[in-house]
Amino acid sequence: MLRYVVLKEKPREFLAATGLTDEEFQVLLPTFEKCYQHSLPRKPKPTKKKKRRATGGGRKSKLATFNDKLFFILVYQKTFQLQVMHGLQFSLSQGRVNYWVHRLLPVLQKSLSDLGMKPERDGGKVADLIEASEGGANLSIDATERCLQRPLDGDKQKEKYSGKKKTHTDKNLLLANENTKKIVYLSPTVEGKKHDKKLAEESKLSYPANASLTKDTGFQGYQPQDVLNQQPKKSERKAIDRSGEILESTDFKSAHCS
Repeated sequence: MLRYVVLKEKPREFLAATGLTDEEFQVLLPTFEKCYQHSLPRKPKPTKKKKRRATGGGRKSKLATFNDKLFFILVYQKTFQLQVMHGLQFSLSQGRVNYWVHRLLPVLQKSLSDLGMKPERDGGKVADLIEASEGGANLSIDATERCLQRPLDGDKQKEKYSGKKKTHTDKNLLLANENTKKIVYLSPTVEGKKHDKKLAEESKLSYPANASLTKDTGFQGYQPQDVLNQQPKKSERKAIDRSGEILESTDFKSAHCS
């Protein structure tokens, strides 16, 4: 069973499971606890009826502490696995995992928002963000895909099919500050087959003055105005002949196509 008190003693594994260091976890924890308490239903007004069980009464939860609750939802968000598998890691049934995910996810989102840790969702507002220019407006753009269970509905299968064999995905565009390593913009979720360049154009991003933008070849042709665009060039391909000698791709073609 995964437990916070155990995994926090293993920094490498803790970071892999939650996406945070224990120090970052402790920064988030007080706000998470506050938001959780605010999300609880208000105590009913006293009446002459039989007294109800107090909040927190009854059988003790497997997620008894706020450390456990925050750890549970962070691992779920980071690993994005089936609820059945997540339940096996925390000794919970799939039904209880489903309950806690829906109970804790809004609390986590509110906590991140209160701490100013949620990325901007409106591309047109990026230019005005302090986070986008912190340490210099050196930005990096990329798209990320996450796998989905294959939809049962035929139309949804076609919509979510990524174009890669037997893979159905969703995609988001990310814009990060290279100096602070923070995500400053997160696009709406789209189908995985949408091209990175097209998604960037549809996001209608605005950039701070004197911004530089690092991108990969998936954004070939995406050239926002008044931005220093930086894109790595593909290295020249090489091949190895039967003697083990490395040949440049141009020579390789001429030797085998003559």
